[in-house]
Amino acid sequence: VEAHAARTPDALALVAGDERLSYAELNRRANRVARRLIALGAGPEVRVAVSVERTADLVTAMLAVLKSGACYVPLDPAYPAERLAFVLADAAVPVLVTQESLRAALPVGGPVAVVSVDGDEERIAAESAENPERGARSDQLAYVIYTSGSTGTPKGVMVPHRGVPNLANAQARRFGIDGTSRVLQFASLSFDAAVAELFDALLTGATLVMAPGEELLPGPGLLETLRRGRVTVATLPPSVLAVLAPDDLPKLRTVVSAGEAVDAATVERWSGGRAFVNAYGPTETTVCATSARCEADGRAPAIGRALENVRVYVLDAAGRPAPVGVPGELYVGGVGVARGYLGRPGLTAGKFVPDPFGGEPGARLYRTGDRVRWRPEGVLEYLGRLDGQVKIRGFRIEAGEIEAVLRRHESVADCVVVAREDVPGEKRLVAYVVGDVEAGALREHLRRELPEYMVPAAFVPLERLPLTPNGKLDRKTLPAPEGDAYARRSYEAPLGEVEAALAEIWAEVLGVGPVGRLDHFFELGGHSLLAARAVSRLRREHGMDLPLSAFFDHPTLEALAAAATATPPPVPEPALEALARGSGSLEDILAALEGLSLQDAEALLGAAEGA
Repeated sequence: VEAHAARTPDALALVAGDERLSYAELNRRANRVARRLIALGAGPEVRVAVSVERTADLVTAMLAVLKSGACYVPLDPAYPAERLAFVLADAAVPVLVTQESLRAALPVGGPVAVVSVDGDEERIAAESAENPERGARSDQLAYVIYTSGSTGTPKGVMVPHRGVPNLANAQARRFGIDGTSRVLQFASLSFDAAVAELFDALLTGATLVMAPGEELLPGPGLLETLRRGRVTVATLPPSVLAVLAPDDLPKLRTVVSAGEAVDAATVERWSGGRAFVNAYGPTETTVCATSARCEADGRAPAIGRALENVRVYVLDAAGRPAPVGVPGELYVGGVGVARGYLGRPGLTAGKFVPDPFGGEPGARLYRTGDRVRWRPEGVLEYLGRLDGQVKIRGFRIEAGEIEAVLRRHESVADCVVVAREDVPGEKRLVAYVVGDVEAGALREHLRRELPEYMVPAAFVPLERLPLTPNGKLDRKTLPAPEGDAYARRSYEAPLGEVEAALAEIWAEVLGVGPVGRLDHFFELGGHSLLAARAVSRLRREHGMDLPLSAFFDHPTLEALAAAATATPPPVPEPALEALARGSGSLEDILAALEGLSLQDAEALLGAAEGA
């Protein structure tokens, strides 16, 4: 980044809403924050927490931590306070970078120095904008990202610097990223996909395109972000690609599918006229280990070949290489292998094992737990997991962590959490619980400790967990969830045509029984992707043009129906006059259209067309 700032200072580094930063300006801002961090003790191997909303300040803060020589620990502001408190304590961070709007809600305890990127502006502005001399070696930590833990608590993956530029350089070549590219920043900083997005852009001199979370919701909002940002490269989970329309995106040259297994139908929909890349890799191998450029040939997409300076092996239970076509466990070696799990030497030893093939002293392989095989053409094919880890909507989830939190509820005697796909293409978490407790109470219990994506969609009560004759859990006999398994409210029949239409679509999209007017979309197992499907059906079948954000603002059926039929907000009088005259500034016209539905906006423009 410093090299780009010196060589092409005016090149556009990032776009975040109305804010645009050149490489020179981004570098200066990061330098000032970095010097403030150094004054507070940041340096090599020091862990600095970062909790900032999706703005230019987020990139500034992250770069500042790296420039100070320290490593960053991302904290998603949307996570429950208990989870944030756990990460802050487990990582033992001495410094936190945040902003004023989040500061009060962060559970900071003990002697943690806090730097507010917007609240401490005067102090930061007084620092020098020159590049600091402090830096880290390639074997020292760049970041610690917490992933779901099978033992019941999250685990911090310690990733050193060496793998990050290797990742960015390899992906830039494979994805076609250069100084003319515009790369979407989609993933939360708490997920390692964000590392690839940020550094694929900034290390190649490209432009990073950022947007607030509501503008990244699958559906019209995300499509508009792609169009408005003139995005050329986007990395999205298959479940998000499934609810987007691939047309009318002329600038999008490369689509990267990552986070979960992708099917042939998604490749066929998205590969026309652009490159489609299937990328694979755990957090423990610096984001990505393999990738494959996929064509629409009807076959299950491969996960491809190893990135440069990465080695992959398919080994049997005895640790011997498996022949072509024979399934085995995937092991990954090379520069991207992480140091291990923070403060968990036993877990580290079990997953990071000596490398008998590399020939380098101390080299290790990471056991992915993924079942794969070699195809005859020399590419890897993903076959599934060897353990209880699941991927849902791109999120890596250990069922054991959810089960551990469930068992902490006083009324839960036993439980198991599984991923089911009762509706084709819609995988969801289901908890089977032994104990006298309602689904709504269990959902609230989990939400106090777990992020929303880890809360099961349904909770099935059982007298006992079914067992096989040899005493193991009999997963095949676990029943499909029914009405009472969801966090339902007291039933009231829908009133009127709009509520009836919404109830019918909710029931089909969510895969639940009759929906009442008091029911809550997200308590019935809904999420943003299902909301996007509901929005599409409402528009197609009933002519209702609801924004996706309406599901979050009005999550009960009664409230959403009221929002759908509400009178549009009054148009400012000066703006109406400007439209009637066929004159006025662009700001006047935009003010007239702001907040209107698509149909109302078209009608207003149509009425003014003659003028």
